[in-house]
Amino acid sequence: MADFSGLKAVFINCSIKKDKIGSHTQRLINRAAGVMKEQGVSVDHIYALDHDIAFGMVKDGKDNGYEKDDWPELHKRIMDADILVIGSPIWLGVKSSVATLVIERLYAYSGETNDKGQYLYYGKVGGCLVTGNEDGAKAVAMETLYALSHIGYTIPPQADAAWLGEVGPGASYGDTEFGDQTFDPPAGYDNDFTNKNTTFMAWNLMHMAKMLKDNHGIAAKGNVGESWKSVSNAAEQSPE
Repeated sequence: MADFSGLKAVFINCSIKKDKIGSHTQRLINRAAGVMKEQGVSVDHIYALDHDIAFGMVKDGKDNGYEKDDWPELHKRIMDADILVIGSPIWLGVKSSVATLVIERLYAYSGETNDKGQYLYYGKVGGCLVTGNEDGAKAVAMETLYALSHIGYTIPPQADAAWLGEVGPGASYGDTEFGDQTFDPPAGYDNDFTNKNTTFMAWNLMHMAKMLKDNHGIAAKGNVGESWKSVSNAAEQSPE
């Protein structure tokens, strides 16, 4: 059986609730993180709104007029991890504004390179978790996973999971009460579809991260600096 004990994962909760105790997204994150912890993965949690994160495509907001910016230190924690999972609630059918902010700040570093000369996030894997009371889970996953892939993260099969409550006002993931309703277990906790996909996501992220780590990431050929030109030119000149 695979040994995942050398892997590190970081979960970023992009809830718009200032108090993380009330975050329903955190409850789904905890389920996925629990699967990884049971397999020996070291798990780090970042609750975005616990930190001062500057806006914009900048590496350090203090160089762009902000008095404080925690992102450079948060980015070190992200770079220390083999696995990144972004968690977001759905609002107006799309990911939260905080999730957009986090992805923009990740993107600001995408021009930097690793020790092979590849873009910085090569060799790492990404996934996402989504909660809400309205449609949009697949749209949020598409946006988030595409963004992570575009900046260099490897996306394994079934790298997302979600829970949607009844459309409109109603219980959110993990609620025990809403209006005159009570939930035991909490809302969503016994949903096999969500539990299955969350489990698949966690395991697929671990499998892919281990594969990459054991093989020293992605081979540096055709994806480094100007080297793509020689590979591309050779292909163009080859006879049919």
